[in-house]
Amino acid sequence: MDAVRIGLQVLLVISGLFLTLLILLHKGKGGGVSDMFGGGLSTSMSSSSVAEKNLTRITIMMALVWVTAVVGIGLIDRFNA
Repeated sequence: MDAVRIGLQVLLVISGLFLTLLILLHKGKGGGVSDMFGGGLSTSMSSSSVAEKNLTRITIMMALVWVTAVVGIGLIDRFNA
């Protein structure tokens, strides 16, 4: 079980870093922290582009991988104690 636990921990770290990167790639909607860094200076159309929709889908999938790794580690800890 140690190999599975180590694999899940590695997956957790990698998916967490990648998830952070994906979240930072999203466009700001205005009125938030992104305005501090100049995100509110440009105006964009109200419709989402295909790239933004795909970025959202990839972010959701990566979040599911991250949550699955967290639950897996929790189950291993619970039943190996």
